[in-house]
Formats: sequence, structure tokens, C-alpha cells
Amino acid sequence: MITKKQKKLGQVFLKDKKVLKEIIKASEIQSKDQLLEIGPGKGVLTKPILETGAKVVAIEKDPQLVTFLKNRFKNKLNLKIIHADIRDFLQNTQCRILNTQYKAIGNIPYYLTSHLLRLLLENSKKPSLIVLMIQKEVAERIVAQPPKMNILAISVQFYAKTEIICYVPKTAFYPEPKINSAIIKITPVNTKENTNEVFKKTFFNIIKAGFKQPRKLLINNLRKNLKIGKDVLQKIFLQLNFPLNTRAQNLSIKQWISISSLLMKNIV
Repeated sequence: MITKKQKKLGQVFLKDKKVLKEIIKASEIQSKDQLLEIGPGKGVLTKPILETGAKVVAIEKDPQLVTFLKNRFKNKLNLKIIHADIRDFLQNTQCRILNTQYKAIGNIPYYLTSHLLRLLLENSKKPSLIVLMIQKEVAERIVAQPPKMNILAISVQFYAKTEIICYVPKTAFYPEPKINSAIIKITPVNTKENTNEVFKKTFFNIIKAGFKQPRKLLINNLRKNLKIGKDVLQKIFLQLNFPLNTRAQNLSIKQWISISSLLMKNIV
């Protein structure tokens, strides 16, 4: 039975075994791996993960489900169940129980997606791989390319490679949600830009300035919000071979990094 509290937490439960196999396959799980499972619910995904022999740290917010999970998997030595909000877990000392190398996996509440990804990708102990079930439209925003770039896509692609594995209909869950889902695979990568604290801070300030009014030309947004002279910006656009009528959504992640590198000399 699904309680009112569970509905309030945005919980739906996966029932399609074919989808479970897709998640497991995308996660490339080996017996030596450690998995951080986010929101295990009733353990539908937990069970096949445990069967691979991998170690699992499962973070569940609902106390009723924590009790259920501990009873269901009481004999599983490769499972540790923690009653916590994943956002709190990633930001406190509990996170230290994870090994240096771990993968994150889960069917997460849709309202949590962008905040959770930021916490995972900016964490000092970031996962080597992230495979999540999220809202279809959000997944498409994350993997977007020009001319449909957006702040969420840039925020994730700055840290990782992204790929939609497959789409999942709402009929694969109970209770049935109002929206369709997608399995997304996110592979974090370390670059000289995303490991440099000064560059990261400046980069995201530039991104916010560029998308302040998306319908306006990028050069005007940057001039107004970063207080940089139009002549300076025109020179940078010319150097990077960007048309002067470029809008924020037209630039790829590599182009945003390039323009940020040049702009830093004028705003830092």
C-alpha cells in the first residue's frame, strides 16, 4: 500500500523488469564495485544489484521503507541501508563510508534531479558513473546541444559526458505517474577547467549572465550583466569566430569554456 507520506515524497515504484535490466546494463556493474543507491524504495532495483556481488550503500528517506528493506535483505552482507535524505548524506561526514571509487544509481524523485546532480558532480568524492531514472523532459534538457543549450545542460556537461540510454513509459511504474521517464547515463570526467576552483566560479557567473535573458543577444547579456565594454566583447567574438547575433543557447559546452577563458581576463 502506498501511503500519503510516500506520495508526498514523490515516490513511484518501478515494476518493469526489462527496465531494471537496462539500468543494470548501463551501470556496467562488476562484483568489485561499490554502488550508492539513491532511494531504493522497496528494493526492486537493489535485489539485482546485490546479485552481481557488488557492495551497496542504499540511502532511503522514508522510515517505513527503511524498516521494510532491512527485513527484506537482513541476510545480505553486501548491503548497508542508511536512513537519510541523500542531499544531507552527500554533504556530511556519513559520505566518508564510500570508497574512493563508487557508482551512483537510482530511480529518483523528479523534483530532486538538478540539485542532486550538482551535489554528486561537485562533491570532492564524485562517483565514477551515474545512472538515474529521471523525467523524460529533464533528461532531454541535460543532453541538449546547440541550438537548444540551457543552464542545466551546461552545468552537467561541464563535469561529465551525458547519454540517454532509453525512454521509459509511465506504465512501467506504480502508482502510475503523469509523466514519462528516461534512463540517463552520466560519466564524470576531470578536466583542467572543472578542477580549477577559480575557473569554475567565474565560468558559472558567465553562464548565468549569458542566460539572464535568453531571447536577447549573448553579447548584450554579457555586456549588461558583466559590465564589459562592447568593443572588448566584439573582439572576443571575432577571435572565437562567433557571429555577433549569437544567443546563449547556440554555444556548445566547449565554446562556453573558450569564451569564459577569454572573458576571465576582463572580469577577474
